[in-house]
Parts: sequence; structure tokens; C-alpha cells
Amino acid sequence: MPDLQTPRVAVYLDFDNIVMSWYDRVHGRNSYSRDRQRIAADPTEAEIAGRLAAATIDVGAIMDYAASFGTLVLTRAYADWSSPVNAQYREQLVARAVDLVQLFPAAAYAKNGADIRLAVDTVEDLFRLEDLTHVVIVAGDSDYVPLAQRCKRLGRYVVAVGVAGSTAKSLAAACDQFDAYDALPGIAMPEPEPAPEAPTSSGRRRRKSVDPSAQLLSRALKLEYVRTDEEWVHLSAVKNLLKRMDPSFSEKARGHRSFSDFVKAYPKVAELDESTNIVRVRAVDTDD
Repeated sequence: MPDLQTPRVAVYLDFDNIVMSWYDRVHGRNSYSRDRQRIAADPTEAEIAGRLAAATIDVGAIMDYAASFGTLVLTRAYADWSSPVNAQYREQLVARAVDLVQLFPAAAYAKNGADIRLAVDTVEDLFRLEDLTHVVIVAGDSDYVPLAQRCKRLGRYVVAVGVAGSTAKSLAAACDQFDAYDALPGIAMPEPEPAPEAPTSSGRRRRKSVDPSAQLLSRALKLEYVRTDEEWVHLSAVKNLLKRMDPSFSEKARGHRSFSDFVKAYPKVAELDESTNIVRVRAVDTDD
């Protein structure tokens, strides 16, 4: 049995599955199947491009969630990366050190065999890397039930992430833990598109800017709250999680002398309690 005191996590993403499932979740059941030919023909066509944009997968939310279980030591995403729909995610995935496994469909609309390749790789990795403690499977297909059961028999903690309404109940039941992609910190169903904004002098519409540091801190606080079920969490635990989510993170590089100073810079995101020797922090409830 691996040492659970030092969690080491492997993540496997059936990327086609999660992209199609989220598209259906956003636009309605079987929407991807109905739009498949138009997507394949020209994904840049205005209406299709808008529907794809509304159903964009937040890769960071998935990887940050996986990092909340421990150190990510192996991450793989399986898809046909020559497909324009998947190709738009390559830069994000590579930036998060995800290994892209290329798959090709046997026929125009055939399955690409991700479930078989993913399952074989996972079991091989478990025997090769005995120190792996957690396996995170990002998919919703019931074909992964035997894999989840096998991982559990080999003594690993198995987590599944799938889109609500598109994940087989048998897969959720076969895992130690299941969480819907929809419920991950930072994920929300797209709202109806607002009326177009007037273009700026450059001809481009203004976008509301989001401070990435605030976003990172907010997500870490939410993940730590889910992990501990405590409103107030240790500041050091939040910093450790931030470092797992973004190994390049440095409060000093962001202009702060200490991590507590970094947190204090975002009073709308977090609140500190320094009344004892153990500094604690909690998320600030806002509607933003």
C-alpha cells in the first residue's frame, strides 16, 4: 500500500469525452452529435464558433482540482489533437505539463479508442510507479468502471470527474470519490449572452479583466475548504496548494514580502486571522 502521507497523483483525461459532454450540457442533450458535421466542416463559422466558445473547457480548473489531492506526478490527455476543436486546447495543456496522447478514429464517426488506451496506460503506470496514491479519471463513460475497480483493488484512491447528466452512475459508484465538472471551483454554466458592447476606438469590444493572482487564490481557498470542510484553513496549507497548482508561484515575484502580505492584497477574496501563532485564512463571500 502506498504511503498516503505523501500523496502522489496521476491524472488521465479522455478529452474528447469531456469536450463533447460539456457541449451537450451547455447546449442541450445530443447537441454535439447534431452539430458534429458543421463543426468538422468549419469550426470558425460564426454560429458554430460561438457555440464552441460558450462550451469551452477550463483546463486549469481540472488540473487545480487534481492538485488538491497531492503532487501531480503524471498527467495525460487522450484525443485526436489534429481536430481543430481539440487543437485549441493544446497550448493550455502543454503549459500545465500534460502529455498529449494522439488518437485517430477508425472511421468518420467511430470512437477513437481512448478508453482502451487510457485503461492500458493507467494499469501499466500503477505497476511501474508503486508510489502513486491517487488516480484521477476525467471522463464519464461506463467503460471506465472496470478500470476504476482495478485501481481500487491495487490500493489506489480513485477519483472521477465527469459532466453532470453525462456521467454513468456506475462509474461514480465504482470510484472512491466523484465530482461533477460543473461543480469545480471557477466553473459555472454560461449565462445568456448580453447585448453587444460598443466597440472601442480600436474597433475591439472591451472585456472585463480578471486578476489571475486573485483567481488563483480564490480557487485555492475553495479547494482547501472542500478538502477540509473547515471555513478557516491554515495559511501554510493554502500556500502549499498554490505551489502545487502553479509551481512558478512566488509572492515575492508579485511584489509582496510574505505570503500573508500577498493574501492581504486581495481583501475581496480572502480574510486573515492572525490572532494566534497559527495564521488562518478563509474565503470572503461575494457575488462576484
